[in-house]
Amino acid sequence: MSKLEGKIALIAGGNSGIGLATAKHFVDEGAYVFINGRREVELLSAAKDIDKNVKALKGDVRIAGWLSQEPRSSRTTSHPRLLQQNRPIGDIPCLRIMPL
Repeated sequence: MSKLEGKIALIAGGNSGIGLATAKHFVDEGAYVFINGRREVELLSAAKDIDKNVKALKGDVRIAGWLSQEPRSSRTTSHPRLLQQNRPIGDIPCLRIMPL
């Protein structure tokens, strides 16, 4: 069993750079990932590049309420258990991976 098998992660900034690399790694380790980004074209391209166990969520995490529904995978009703972010969100500093 992979390290993240059955886990669900939300990756802020998952459409490029460190976020995209992290999303790919999480999927390789068995997780289902929601990737977030502001630019729809890049976000959809990243999801296509990851290919499996991924859903793209367009939005700006700097804006409160950017996500009207909590992410859930189509395969499960579980909530995300990991958050990875690449920029500060409120008082939370950047480059953190934390269990939810």
